[in-house]
Amino acid sequence: MPPKNKGGSRAKAAEPTKQEPPKKPQTIRELQWQYYYDTNPYQKAYEELGLNGMTPADRQAFLNQEYLKPGAAKTLSNKAQKELWKQLNEANVPLRSLPRPRDNQWGRDKNGRDIGDYTVEEYEAYEAKQFKLLSLQRKSWVFKNKRAKAKNGDRILSVVSGEPEKAFVCTEEDLEAERARRKEMAGLQQELYGVKTDPYALDPDWDDVVPIPQIEPDGALAAIAYPDEYAESMSYLRAVMAAKEYSPRCLRLTERIISLNPAHYTVWLYRFSIIEALNISIPDEIEWLNDISLTYIKNYQIWNHRQHLMDHYYPAIVTTPEVVAALVESERKFLEQMLSLDTKNYHVWSYRQYLVRKLGMWGLAERQSVERMIDDDVRNNSAWSHRFFLVFSDPSYTTPDSHATEHDPLIPADVIDREVEYAEEKIKLAPQNQSPWNYLKGVLVKGGRKLGTVRQFAEDFVENLGGPEEAEKVRSSHALDLLADIYKEAGETDKADLALRRLGEKWDRIRRGYWEYRRKLLNSATH
Repeated sequence: MPPKNKGGSRAKAAEPTKQEPPKKPQTIRELQWQYYYDTNPYQKAYEELGLNGMTPADRQAFLNQEYLKPGAAKTLSNKAQKELWKQLNEANVPLRSLPRPRDNQWGRDKNGRDIGDYTVEEYEAYEAKQFKLLSLQRKSWVFKNKRAKAKNGDRILSVVSGEPEKAFVCTEEDLEAERARRKEMAGLQQELYGVKTDPYALDPDWDDVVPIPQIEPDGALAAIAYPDEYAESMSYLRAVMAAKEYSPRCLRLTERIISLNPAHYTVWLYRFSIIEALNISIPDEIEWLNDISLTYIKNYQIWNHRQHLMDHYYPAIVTTPEVVAALVESERKFLEQMLSLDTKNYHVWSYRQYLVRKLGMWGLAERQSVERMIDDDVRNNSAWSHRFFLVFSDPSYTTPDSHATEHDPLIPADVIDREVEYAEEKIKLAPQNQSPWNYLKGVLVKGGRKLGTVRQFAEDFVENLGGPEEAEKVRSSHALDLLADIYKEAGETDKADLALRRLGEKWDRIRRGYWEYRRKLLNSATH
């Protein structure tokens, strides 16, 4: 028999527990905590077990680590310090440790996201952009410093030799490189921090200008919330206007502000001052102005600026008839284009009258241009008004400064006949259109003719006035209005009163109060 085993069976040794490898940090915050615990190896045991739960060796190492703080070890004697360093070395305690991470130490990005939540890859990309921005800012600073010193005549000393470097000459290539650099910097600042860079800060041409911002008083009752782009442009405008600078860059600045606020009259006046100072081509400015005018149809400042341009330009070309003729034709075509968009545009019509006087556009071409507009729309009272101005203000045959509602004995009879015939033709096309009737009365007044000369014409539009209701026909209430004046002029008061009464009763009831007022005036004049 096999010998008995005198001893009891030995228990199988337990296998050591396999520890899970530490998880790879997913965020910058987790990575920072890992670095912290790596340099403070006993801190985690202290946090999880407490001082009493730690092994004596770990507890001693943890307490010894406190003496690694600056100046702490000096409180010990030399012998104690030697023992301390011995124990720290045996426990393999790092001599330098990272401070405990703070929850808000990373800050937030432009979108409000905590940067500590960035992945390692995201943060590396973020940090690379920051480094790129710092590098560009450094290069930009060097450029501005060199340019400023060169402008002031200062010599730059070499960092290596200490000797003056060759004088810096800023070329167009240097400027373009700096513009590209600043554009890249602006993109990075926007991407990293959400900071929008002012457009003029991107252009080295404006480095010498210190902008003057708009300062609103504290507690202003109605502070204006200007858009950033407009406020920034205006701050540069104040600076160059204060310096009385008239330069191409200032002209470009006014163009930008006009695109933001075309009604800013101060900018328009300053722009014209620049044009005068630099003797800029007026045709080029007019070409630019045409595009602006078509964009901002109702803007008044545009036409005031255009008038200033003409006042400045005309004396230079007055002795060159062909240039004046070309200007007349181009202006007329453009005005026709503007009025095709808005036939009642008061600013355009006012400028057109100014232009007629300035360039002497009293001839047939201007009158035919207006006739075409009346042919297109016989109710265009603005076109009728301009025709009256053309015909009865022509200095070649009218009395200077003659009022529109007074007789002018210098006007030829054939002109009056022509205009009476023209008005009557247009009345026949639209009898209820008031414009040609008013024009007809104005022509008769300017010609010194009695209203009765068109009595038969007006009566053709009225039948059986005051007769049976069904037999009375009035094709134009304006004809009846004119007949009331004609009858009054002829002393036929009863007929005049009848015409006014029937206007109020039937043919123009909406203005009944007005017609009754006219009747009272008529009756008071005859008694």
